[in-house]
Amino acid sequence: MKIPILLLTLLLLCQHISYAQDNAVVRGKILDAQSGNPLEAVNVGLSNTAYGATTDAQGEFRISNVDPGNYKLVTTSVGYEKNAKEISLAAGQTLEVNFNLQTTSTQLQEVEIIGRKETSYQNEVSFVASKTATALKDVPQAVSYVTKEVIQDQQAFRTSEVVKNISGVNQFSGYDDFTLRGFRIGSNQLINGLRVSGGFWNAPLISNLERVEVIKGPASALFGNTDPGGTINRVTKKPLDEDRKSVSFSTGSFQTFRATSDFTGPMNEDESLLYRLNLAYQSSETFRDLQDKTDILVAPSLSFLPNDKTRVNFDFVYSATFGKLDRGQPIFGATAGTDLNSTPISFAIGQANDFHNEKNFYLTTSVTHELTNNISLNASYLKYGYEEDLLEHRTSNNFAVNGEGEQIPTQMEMQTIRRELKSYNDNLTTYLTLDLTTGELRHKLLAGYDFIQQTVPIGGASENARGYRNASNTGVINTYNPENRDLYLLDENGNPVPNVPHFDLVNPSYTIGNTSNYFTTSTPVAPTRYYSNGIYVQDQISWRKLQLLVGLRQEFYSDYLNYKQNAEEEVEQQALIPRFGIVYSLTPQVNAYATYVEGFQPQSAGTIGSPEIFGGPFDPLTSQMIEFGAKGGWFADRLTTNLAFYRIEQNNILVNANSAANPDLLEQRGQEVARGIELDVIGNILPNFSILGNYAFNDTEITESDNEALIGQVKENAPKHQGGFWARYTIGSGNLQGIGFALGGNFVTERTTFDAGLMLPGYTVFDAAVYYEVNKFKIAANFNNVLDKTHWVGGYSYTRLYPGAPRNFMMNVAYTF
Repeated sequence: MKIPILLLTLLLLCQHISYAQDNAVVRGKILDAQSGNPLEAVNVGLSNTAYGATTDAQGEFRISNVDPGNYKLVTTSVGYEKNAKEISLAAGQTLEVNFNLQTTSTQLQEVEIIGRKETSYQNEVSFVASKTATALKDVPQAVSYVTKEVIQDQQAFRTSEVVKNISGVNQFSGYDDFTLRGFRIGSNQLINGLRVSGGFWNAPLISNLERVEVIKGPASALFGNTDPGGTINRVTKKPLDEDRKSVSFSTGSFQTFRATSDFTGPMNEDESLLYRLNLAYQSSETFRDLQDKTDILVAPSLSFLPNDKTRVNFDFVYSATFGKLDRGQPIFGATAGTDLNSTPISFAIGQANDFHNEKNFYLTTSVTHELTNNISLNASYLKYGYEEDLLEHRTSNNFAVNGEGEQIPTQMEMQTIRRELKSYNDNLTTYLTLDLTTGELRHKLLAGYDFIQQTVPIGGASENARGYRNASNTGVINTYNPENRDLYLLDENGNPVPNVPHFDLVNPSYTIGNTSNYFTTSTPVAPTRYYSNGIYVQDQISWRKLQLLVGLRQEFYSDYLNYKQNAEEEVEQQALIPRFGIVYSLTPQVNAYATYVEGFQPQSAGTIGSPEIFGGPFDPLTSQMIEFGAKGGWFADRLTTNLAFYRIEQNNILVNANSAANPDLLEQRGQEVARGIELDVIGNILPNFSILGNYAFNDTEITESDNEALIGQVKENAPKHQGGFWARYTIGSGNLQGIGFALGGNFVTERTTFDAGLMLPGYTVFDAAVYYEVNKFKIAANFNNVLDKTHWVGGYSYTRLYPGAPRNFMMNVAYTF
């Protein structure tokens, strides 16, 4: 039996060798037509096939195992004109084809419509810092980013999994919740430079993203209401004018199953209509109890280029997460000592029938049209929708109390929430850009108008059960006061009877919760409407080695409480917001810069419009930042660095007044100041060696407050030191060709929480990966937290801490065709 099998194997091998000998090879070299220097990272492919390659540091490429026939050999590279040559390949032939590429004279579109073709860790151009296509080196403000290549190499699936690659960004909790330069960001984020405010409980999926980028410091002069520490922008993948297709399958720890795909290319012969389709699916548990999730993403995109003056893009993204809401890990109360290990990091509170289903969808349309050679009209519109359906058994953020009102450190006071909610965002931005010259000065003038709106329609509602039962057991009292114990229903031990049974941290019970046994209160979600109108002008001025950026924005805010109801109330606010920046080229490799920007955030209508509940009146939040630093490009710009020094000041922060008579009463803290240093390093030192690294020092403290005890206190979840690195090396020749290795890690020092005395310890976590690429296949194994370090990425209090994942792995198989 062994002999026939051996003969069959030899026959198949001979057929493979014969087949390989019949195939052809295309190789060559690509040079810059002006300088004669070799060009690295140029994409070379045979049109309408899966055959392709990328040039190395010597400008050389090689495409092997090509079927005989007639082809069009095409080159594409950012900054160089597309080139093509007709070739004919015979069986067994090795054909050499060389190219001399001309730099392109085509201007980058002012709105990001055409996809990024690079396949490296680097990104050279951003729209988020000036609303125009500007080289990052020429932006007078720190902008950090993570490209899709890093996302793929680290097998990341949500934004929370990639922020460790960005200096000065730290997780605040387990949600879409971060600290930037010491300040917690709100729900305002950007999608393709358009502001949205939507879901918070689950960090967004990133399979359809080209990159995640952060503009550091206030960005109100560009986008209106933004946070002082910085703004996250999610840039979606756009269609390409070349065929690229890939599918990917992954499995690993926590019963994870994942599948993704990415298809793009032209839809017609003249390449005036391009498409892209990204799909993603994941089913997983987590290391946290009761936290299974199912994620779905569907993201089609079209680009229409009818001529060289007009470009139109259309994106639609639908994403959904079906699971449970993770409120974090509770630990024993302070009266039992601060012991983060009093419960395991997997410990969660909830019941088996809890659920939390979130749906997000957004549609964006962008157009740019060149009216003349130096005037362009640009417009973008985004429609964003969010839906939430929730049932949860969660803590009331308090420990249970006995009849004397003393906390029981091993029992949690509980509540249930049933909520349905919808919200919608509209964002329209339109502006003109004018390129002109006055003497030796070159200007890029921009003038525009923004309309931003968020609405919560009628129909949202929540049902809540909490507190302690009254003496007649006919209702509840929200809090227990031992001085009035006769008003409460007491058990045989003289302790108040909770409306929702307490959760025992020592002997937890997970069942199907029956909410019909509780006294509940149903409350409609107040319909609201918030909108703003912004008018802004900006001038980017260049003179020899000097560049100036001057911007000014006038913003008008309108906020309605009880929108279209009898008790409708409108609150109006406005602000004039300046921005100034300067860049000076010290050398061809290094630019120095400085900037001054201001920020503005209106207080909500619900807060300002209800002084009987919240107090007030309250002034809006204002901020300002001074930043200076240097940006450099090394090894022929294959490695870039950004060094920044900054001071950010925020005023009029609202905090709880801790009033026993009115638990909702607020007060304005006064002032908070952040001072820090950041360093980002990213690039591809060699075609097969990529690195990125970051470090941040930040000191954020309360500098003014009516409560003198708070002055000098460090802000919550604002580590003084944090950083990380990631490096990948792939063997390029020999018997081990195609095998790659990656090593990375990140660290965070200790952080404060909202509970005085509760500190989250610092940690260092290491990750590693192994890759193997052969032909169009790529196999990867990622190992996260390889030393199994117990750590906490963020947290609020004793009742809600957010541990990081223990040691875990993910296996991936991908095919490109």
